[in-house]
Amino acid sequence: MHENSPQDAELRPSQRGYTPGAHPAPFYGDDEIDLTELAKTLWESRWLIAAITGAFAVVALVVALMLPNYYTSKAVLAPADAAGGSDLAKLAGQFGGLASLAGINLGEGGADKTTLALEVLKSRAFITGFIRRHELEVPLLAAKGWNAELREWVIDQEIYNSSTRQWVRNVRPPKQPSPSDWELYEVFMEEVMNVTKDASTGIVTVSVELMSPQDAKLWATWLVEDLNNHMRRNDINDAQKSIDYLNTQIGKTVVAEMQQVLYALVEQQTQTMMLAQVRDEYTFKVVDPPVIPEEESRPQRLLICIIATMVGAFLALAAALLRKSFEAMGKSQVDV
Repeated sequence: MHENSPQDAELRPSQRGYTPGAHPAPFYGDDEIDLTELAKTLWESRWLIAAITGAFAVVALVVALMLPNYYTSKAVLAPADAAGGSDLAKLAGQFGGLASLAGINLGEGGADKTTLALEVLKSRAFITGFIRRHELEVPLLAAKGWNAELREWVIDQEIYNSSTRQWVRNVRPPKQPSPSDWELYEVFMEEVMNVTKDASTGIVTVSVELMSPQDAKLWATWLVEDLNNHMRRNDINDAQKSIDYLNTQIGKTVVAEMQQVLYALVEQQTQTMMLAQVRDEYTFKVVDPPVIPEEESRPQRLLICIIATMVGAFLALAAALLRKSFEAMGKSQVDV
């Protein structure tokens, strides 16, 4: 009978009681993924993955088709040339000392007219005045759609009763059924108007986004016109007040040099009034006027469907792997 060698005696004790197949191989080992087992798991769960992914895709498609179309109309503006500022600067350099003796400040302090106009455009007073003046409260807060065939707003009757022309919405205090200036301003700035300025060229873009392509173009046109008119009225009023004050000062002084300064200032303010009255595009010139858009700016339905499908596929894969993990844990507990 063959005798065991010393080498066999050292190896066999570690193999005592070993039965092939008694202990299953681990699904993951040494922090490495078994690609074969992973592929097998995904194949076994293919119907679950397909069902979840398909459900997400269908729901996303339905939601995307139900969302209303929004259209954006833009006005591209350039600052209008104004001689008033440069003329006043020349006067300040030539007669600033004499004018200060009479209590008249010829400095150029303050923001330039373009910056001031942009701040006015985004101000609460201007926007609320614009909305009230053009009666935009109902389409701004109560519209739920746009009828392209009839070219009219579809009004939510639970918010605004078109028959009685009254606000009937239910709101919590301190809000009232009739919208306040604060609410109108917030909605308009967040959902309707957007203003951008190119720092290098000074070109300003005013865009309006609405469910109505016709009204998007109309509101953008009104914004530019009202802004120019607002700045024109302010400058005319300021110039008239300055002229009245200067004429009063002319009558009080007997110094020839001082009278020369005052007459030059009157001439400059008169020129400002003349330019304001004859120039329609007073503060901003329209480089590219707003037009009726023919394509919607949102929603991006294809992007919505793609993202939803990808999210669904990811969740489906996670569900398949979790199910396989729970099954493996259950078998381990049964074996023990």
